[in-house]
Parts: sequence; structure tokens; C-alpha cells
Amino acid sequence: MRPAIDLSYGLHGRLKDYAEANDLELSEAYAEVLEAGLEALETQDQQ
Repeated sequence: MRPAIDLSYGLHGRLKDYAEANDLELSEAYAEVLEAGLEALETQDQQ
């Protein structure tokens, strides 16, 4: 399910491709990518 935020179709398409490549449901892929991105930002802020 696409979240209720304004995402470009290109970005949404990349998430769909990621989900398919990793055998994930779309909502799982969104959660995984968001969690990884937030962790990366938090780690970057601590440096």
C-alpha cells in the first residue's frame, strides 16, 4: 500500500522493484527502507 504522502511515481516504482526483488509485500518494503534510511540518518548525525 502506498502511504498517504506525496511520492513521485518513480520513487514508488523503485520501492515496488525492491519489494519484488526481495520477495516482500509492498508495505514491508516501505517499512524496511524507511527504517534503514532513518538508521543511516541517525548514524550520520552522531558522527
